[in-house]
Amino acid sequence: MKGLIILTKIALGCVWLILLLNLFMPFPGKGAIALYILTAFLFMMHGLQMLIFIGAFGDKISMSRWEKWSILIFGVFALLDIRKKHMMDK
Repeated sequence: MKGLIILTKIALGCVWLILLLNLFMPFPGKGAIALYILTAFLFMMHGLQMLIFIGAFGDKISMSRWEKWSILIFGVFALLDIRKKHMMDK
């Protein structure tokens, strides 16, 4: 399971790299517009996940700054790591 989460984080990191490259060096044609929409959607969904998780569990567990930002970057895959680290030990 740990290896699968690492692979998905690498894949999601590649997706973010492509989306950020599109912001600074737009791809030709209508593909750039689709990637702009995908960037906004992914940022909003992961931001919402981060806000909900920190709002629900922020006072119950102590998370590092990286853990909070990793939710924004990796979404549910970061939440699985945080759950394993903080909640499965108890």
